[in-house]
Amino acid sequence: MFARSAARVLTSQTRLFSSSASRHTKVAVLGAGGGIGQPLSLLLKTDPLVSSLSLYDIRGAPGVAADVSHVDTPSEVNGYAADKLDEALDGVQVVVIPAGVPRKPGMTRDDLFNTNASIVRDLASAIGRVSPKAHILVISNPVNSTVPIVASTLAKAGVYDPKRVFGVTTLDVVRAARFTASLASTHPDNTPITVVGGHSGATIVPLLSQSAHGKAIKGEAYEKLVHRIQFGGDEVVKAKDGAGSATLSMAYAGAKFANAVLRALNGEKGVVTPTFVESPLFKDHGIDFFSSKVEHGVNGVEKIFPLGELSSEEQKLLEACLPELKKNIEKGRAFVQA
Repeated sequence: MFARSAARVLTSQTRLFSSSASRHTKVAVLGAGGGIGQPLSLLLKTDPLVSSLSLYDIRGAPGVAADVSHVDTPSEVNGYAADKLDEALDGVQVVVIPAGVPRKPGMTRDDLFNTNASIVRDLASAIGRVSPKAHILVISNPVNSTVPIVASTLAKAGVYDPKRVFGVTTLDVVRAARFTASLASTHPDNTPITVVGGHSGATIVPLLSQSAHGKAIKGEAYEKLVHRIQFGGDEVVKAKDGAGSATLSMAYAGAKFANAVLRALNGEKGVVTPTFVESPLFKDHGIDFFSSKVEHGVNGVEKIFPLGELSSEEQKLLEACLPELKKNIEKGRAFVQA
């Protein structure tokens, strides 16, 4: 029994973290003491591509670092208190930002805006000052607005590189695969679903028609599946009944995306995953940021793929996405300008 359990753990780790590269990377987690930050830090400690882990938060990070540092993987872990942000960022190649307040019942991601916008802006300023070449992975909600905040803040400092700023939309992809696999009675690994657009509600557009299993789902089942992918976060917030939001699944998704970035930084070719980046796909609609399939490389974004053929249902979802996404992006930019 124990041997089988251990084997399952090892198989799970292999699925999450895969690489044949040998170079290792220093990673910082900003917001390491929070509900996402703690499990994310644990998962990153087990990633073989992480050589050094810097954990920062306004409270609790040294304790999280001490705890995580006992995990028997080679990477070094250091914790930094509120007044040590610059030290935490010194020499890092990848910065993951889960910092911010979580959602509570009845809250939308937009409700989080004022608090989280200030937090993300200040962290971006520090990154631009200390580690301007770092790849920045933004988890803090609302991602549709916080990514433009990071970009605008770095641009004001004269250090913005659009190839190195990413909004982590991986949880939408993870949910889409899991929920679709459940309906199709398949393994999630064999049921990948591309999810494009943004990272909240109607801006999330799953391209089920591009999946052999997804395109077989029709009618009411299709509508329910799309709604669940778009509003899966509400499902968790409600179930936790005021005690939190989707922290564990988000930590998993964040670690999975971070591993993709790390593999590309280590020279692996053909690393492709959806992410919210500065994109040309809908600039003619006044939308500068969009999530779609992106190929990663040593310098960040290598290639942004077109959406491909859409079904009539997906075209309607996209039409609903674009105006909402545009408002979210403009809200983020206006915050920095103000």
